[in-house]
Amino acid sequence: MEYSAGDSMKNKRKKIGIFDSGIGGITVLKEILSLAPDADMVYLGDCARLPYGTKSPKTIIRYSLQCAGFLVSKDIDMLVVACNTASSHALPALQEAFRIPVVGVVASGSKAAIDAGGRRIGVIGTPSTIRSRAYDTALRAISPDVQVLSKACPLFVPLVEEGWCDDAVTEQVAHRYLDDLLHEGIDTLLLGCTHYPLLKGVISRVAGNGVCIVDSAVSTARAVAELGGARRSPGGEQSVVYYLSDISERFIELGEIFLGRKMKDVYEVDLCV
Repeated sequence: MEYSAGDSMKNKRKKIGIFDSGIGGITVLKEILSLAPDADMVYLGDCARLPYGTKSPKTIIRYSLQCAGFLVSKDIDMLVVACNTASSHALPALQEAFRIPVVGVVASGSKAAIDAGGRRIGVIGTPSTIRSRAYDTALRAISPDVQVLSKACPLFVPLVEEGWCDDAVTEQVAHRYLDDLLHEGIDTLLLGCTHYPLLKGVISRVAGNGVCIVDSAVSTARAVAELGGARRSPGGEQSVVYYLSDISERFIELGEIFLGRKMKDVYEVDLCV
């Protein structure tokens, strides 16, 4: 199916589209909501095809184009790829396919890690994100001498989706993933998946006080603001509409906890038609 963006009217409120493979992108949405209070939001969670992190690059690009196409059909003015795996593999294809600003989380998170003073940076993410070496490339493009140590953490996403964000099992898994990086003497830990900030409490306890934890949600929201996502729009209440490729009570329950607000307008969508 082919989509087009439609003409923007000068007097309409700005509309930002955000997509992720599941609930992790809610962390990005929450930050954008606070930094762009005069823009409306459309969030798409491709829960039916979660997780993206175990898929091939070809499949990730196809899924990302379908998600972006759906959001563009809702007449958005800006697209935010709130998925590290999609940002790692599909960003060039998305920027080529659509004539609106496209913001990814990899470049934003990398800049935040360097700005935080990271010189020996640990990067954790899904297997596909780590294999892509997108963070290695982005970090060294900013600071060529930075040391990057990467670790795939495939169990973190299902733990978040299960709601086990502060659980003894999750802490044990975090030790299994992070202890090697900590023994290597990292000074900064970059959370290279938008699900991972929901585990920040556990990750911070395991990492200890000597390691700076960086997630890309805040830095991505700032990039949106810099590109004009926070410009003043005509007055009115900010709206958020949610589209999910699979609706579950658990998603709504967790989403409302993470957002700190009700998810009122939630609709199911078939992205494969």
